[in-house]
Amino acid sequence: MTERRSRGKQVLSAIKGILPEQNLLLNDYLDREFAFDKTDYFTVMGPCHAEEVAAEKLSYLTFSGLDETRTREIASYFTTDYLNTVTNQDVYGVQFAAILKNIYALGAGIAHGLEYGDNFLSVLIANCADEMAGFLRKVGIRHIEVGIHAEEDALSHRKSANYAASVYLGDLLVTCYSLYSRNRTFGNMIGKGYSVKAAQLEMNMVAEGYNASRCMHLINKEIGADMPIADTVYRILWENVKAGVGFKQIEPYLV
Repeated sequence: MTERRSRGKQVLSAIKGILPEQNLLLNDYLDREFAFDKTDYFTVMGPCHAEEVAAEKLSYLTFSGLDETRTREIASYFTTDYLNTVTNQDVYGVQFAAILKNIYALGAGIAHGLEYGDNFLSVLIANCADEMAGFLRKVGIRHIEVGIHAEEDALSHRKSANYAASVYLGDLLVTCYSLYSRNRTFGNMIGKGYSVKAAQLEMNMVAEGYNASRCMHLINKEIGADMPIADTVYRILWENVKAGVGFKQIEPYLV
């Protein structure tokens, strides 16, 4: 795609990841390489495991774009009896949240593999949610305070989205708890003692949180958010820290 050929085109991305090595979101890569207009870039995110969508179980999709009118139009094409669509303009926030929730799902899987119980897992995920919100705030994402909403949407009459919305907290929860979650499954193997390579071969699927953990570790060197959980997942996967040792180190950070 050249700059000339990209003019007038729109991109709808369902990618819940980041370009490794370059540590770039897809919209920033398109902007850098092809001068792609950011108003033509849209995302579709949310807690929407493909298995349940295929089974026509009710799911919520969030479409994000800087152009509110076009975002609503795109979302309308996907609305069905079992797909409920929501829109917002938080292109950066939803992408970072999708990347981080995969890392935290790895952590939840590791905890399960280490045979921590439900009580610990709930505390871990609650702290993951707080850690994610802290990062989003640090990179300038607004309207993420739980319990605080801007004005009601004039068309849908819904409350405005905040961090408790499905695309942020909801996707984090389902990815950490669901047995469909590739990242949770991958983390579970690591917690049980598999090496990274052995877990990758066993799964034969991509766990996006693996590469994302390294990318976010490098990005956060510039951002400076307090992220002991994400950092521990990174060190377990990339620096050969034993899973049990890493989790013992983060236990005192949890509140």
